[in-house]
Amino acid sequence: MTLKSLLLCSDEKIVRVLRRTLGDLDISVELCASSEIALRKLTRERFEAIIVDCAGPGAAAVLRSARTAPCNKRAIAVAILDPEVGLRSGFEIGAHFILYKPVSVERSKSSFRAARALMKKERRRNSRVSVNIAVEMKSRDSDAHFKVNTTDLGEGGMAISLPRRTKPSGRWKLVFTLPGDAKVLEVNAEFAWEGTGKQVGLRFQDPSLEVVQKLREWLGRNSPEVEKDDPPVRCQLTDLSMGGCYLEINSPFPVSTRVTLSMRAAGVDLKTEGVVRIMHADKGMGVEFVQSTPEHRALLEKFLSLLTENRDVLPELLVEPEGLETEAAAVISVAPGDAEDALLGLFRSQVALSADAFLAELRKQRGLAASSGASA
Repeated sequence: MTLKSLLLCSDEKIVRVLRRTLGDLDISVELCASSEIALRKLTRERFEAIIVDCAGPGAAAVLRSARTAPCNKRAIAVAILDPEVGLRSGFEIGAHFILYKPVSVERSKSSFRAARALMKKERRRNSRVSVNIAVEMKSRDSDAHFKVNTTDLGEGGMAISLPRRTKPSGRWKLVFTLPGDAKVLEVNAEFAWEGTGKQVGLRFQDPSLEVVQKLREWLGRNSPEVEKDDPPVRCQLTDLSMGGCYLEINSPFPVSTRVTLSMRAAGVDLKTEGVVRIMHADKGMGVEFVQSTPEHRALLEKFLSLLTENRDVLPELLVEPEGLETEAAAVISVAPGDAEDALLGLFRSQVALSADAFLAELRKQRGLAASSGASA
């Protein structure tokens, strides 16, 4: 199934470049001549990407509206900016990726490769499989407790049929098992939408890694169309701590992207999940690790010690996006033992710096850590 993009742009040269670039990446383009037409389409059609030339009238409103349109709130937003416009300005109006003018085929293809990987993940996350599963619902705010049945299921949530017509609200714990699997799954959820009759939608909230993996495996076996993900991207590890890492990569993923990292060095393998906390276009990104089990920390300590004791070892590293976090999960956490993590501290305190200024601070911190024998 072809990925769909909405393009709001009146510059014919940019349109030609993007049609060529997106066509090569199997992404269709629906061109809009005005912001009014774009806004109308956003309420009626689903797109995997919203691309807006911010020099045009109403461009900012289109990007902001995409975040509130039910069918496009998780679409990947790309802002096309003039060079004198600051990077932060584009992110403040809701863009995930920034393209600076003049837009070239090479630069746009680099950015859209990363965007396409996310587009595929988000579409799969939004896809639903029709299935009837018994679910036990327990309110996290009261004593309410009842059983329901699903009408469909996806990575991000499920649709259910309520036993009686009530106004859906509040936070809930869901308990269920997937067909063909004896493992009982538990996940927190909130009401996301209200349909006709007794049908409502529930959105999962911070599901555990086990729940996410079980859902992906089951959906992969039962989805009518399983789209092949883009391959992981090779990048270079420059900084590593117990709390996170900084990666050099030409096409970094936007802030709040959940990623899977696969690292290897001297026969030691480490696979971990994280969330992008800081991103510098064309340069790199800072990732905070989200796993905190004793087993994961022990393996991470082993990997960190190996790199510290063997400075000539160059680790191999692959990164793959898993989707965008919700706004509530986009805040840097402080887990036990992370309070003095200098790298995470840099992500938190220096997020407003320009890319060059941040990288200078990173090199300074790296030098201080190396002189004390505590860096990777």
